[in-house]
Parts: sequence; structure tokens; C-alpha cells
Amino acid sequence: MSCGHCVNHVKEALGELNGVTSVDVNLDSKTAVFEGSVDITDEDIKAAIDEVGYEVVGIEEL
Repeated sequence: MSCGHCVNHVKEALGELNGVTSVDVNLDSKTAVFEGSVDITDEDIKAAIDEVGYEVVGIEEL
């Protein structure tokens, strides 16, 4: 991610996943944190981000 538009694309992509209740995307740290009410797989996350043209470098559960 390199600009505010990138942040918006990633935020919208994650927000469209079934069960996501909140999304925070940080351009400086190039991270995204979200909360969901259902199980969302790593594959779901990667597919959503890939679809908007970005690469998932890592996934951590908090």
C-alpha cells in the first residue's frame, strides 16, 4: 500500500467479507486489523486482498 486509495481498497475488500464487524487499515505500518463475528479463513482474507490487487505478506490472529 502506498496511498490513501490503497487503504480504502483494502478496507472495502475486508469489510465485504461475511461477518466482518470492523476494519482498521494503517498505511504507515502497512497493516490491516479487523474483527469478525464468524470464522474467516486465511484463504478468504488472501482472496479478498488479492482481488483488489495487493499481496498478503502475513496473517496473525490477535
